[in-house]
Amino acid sequence: MMTAEDWNSFARGAVALTAENVGRFTKGLPLKAKLALRGLLQMQHGALAIELPDGRKALIRGSVEGPQAAVRLNNWNLASRAMNSGTIGVAETYMDGDWQSPDITAFLELFLINSESADRHFNGKQGIMRVVERVRHWMNANTRKGSKRNISAHYDLGNDFYKQWLDPTMTYSSALYSTGANDLQSAQNAKYRALAEATGIRPGDHVLEIGCGWGGFAEFAASEMRCKVTGLTISREQLAFAQERIRKAGLSDRVDLRFQDYRDEKGLYDRIVSIEMFEAVGEKYWPAYFSKLRECLKPGGKAGLQIITIKPEAFDQYRSNPDFIQKYVFPGGMLPTPDHLAELGRKVELSIVKDFGFGLDYARTLAEWRERFWNVWERVRPLGFDDRFKRLWEFYLFYCEAGFRAKNIDVRQVVFSRS
Repeated sequence: MMTAEDWNSFARGAVALTAENVGRFTKGLPLKAKLALRGLLQMQHGALAIELPDGRKALIRGSVEGPQAAVRLNNWNLASRAMNSGTIGVAETYMDGDWQSPDITAFLELFLINSESADRHFNGKQGIMRVVERVRHWMNANTRKGSKRNISAHYDLGNDFYKQWLDPTMTYSSALYSTGANDLQSAQNAKYRALAEATGIRPGDHVLEIGCGWGGFAEFAASEMRCKVTGLTISREQLAFAQERIRKAGLSDRVDLRFQDYRDEKGLYDRIVSIEMFEAVGEKYWPAYFSKLRECLKPGGKAGLQIITIKPEAFDQYRSNPDFIQKYVFPGGMLPTPDHLAELGRKVELSIVKDFGFGLDYARTLAEWRERFWNVWERVRPLGFDDRFKRLWEFYLFYCEAGFRAKNIDVRQVVFSRS
């Protein structure tokens, strides 16, 4: 993270751009550079120091306090690609080495906080690439076949890959630090306990876990809450790891893990848990997911969901313009707003009884994952990953952290009850 002193040092000698002097400053620059710098004058929040490809520096300040960010441009590709393709263009130019920043999280947070004013300025300039990405996203629909393909694209990178930088619980979802946990493993277990207790899991309950991952929650619930767990996954890599984990823990009599789509489940359960799986369901299938919750819950039962949500005022733009995450990381995914969750529950007579947000804990989790990923990169590379993948993965972690810090997205534990 860049300190105020570091930022001041970077910005030293920069020309403060205004509507009056931007024409003189950009004289002789490519058209895309002129458009980008004029567009940045619409920035309302924070401050951005830019080192141009010719070595000159520019400073743009918004009227509202916000992140102080800095970026060094090796060429003008970032300018044109961000205008044409949004976050996909920002990500791809980073992967190509077209720009650097001493604090990428701050730069992306600034980008996200000011995205509404930028979208207004560049409306109509996005062109064909936005349409192409929209069609690509629609083609990744989460049908039964599409779901397996989309999940495999992310989770079947290999258990060895994830083992290198996740904590020993092999948990790939937000940890919960606000209960007092100081390290990642303790914070992940705190998250499991908080969700189990909020959902009211009792000894002897039969719990359905939709999207059981590498088996972390199933092991926790069976051993700590003394319940029976049926877990579903459509990742063969995760299933093999989780089944072996449960066997080694001596919990095979309490835990049944299956390679199965949630839509095919017919059982009846006391409790249902699903941790950051709903984001991969796809908007078209949200009603079917909630109908399945209702169908599989006993009367009086509860479903505890941990879900990443997007703020309501950003949803329409996000829905219309697939972002970097949807193209490169979670194809077919879609984040709901909190209002979507409440409405989906109401339609199947599931009422929200608890709702707890902890987005800044996710920002901390992502920063921890990034440090761990960097520290083990020389062990990851021999698994078949190149430097471009490294830049993709670190951008993914930076981008998500920035989203939580900018409060564009949040993570929530929401408990639904069937009356």
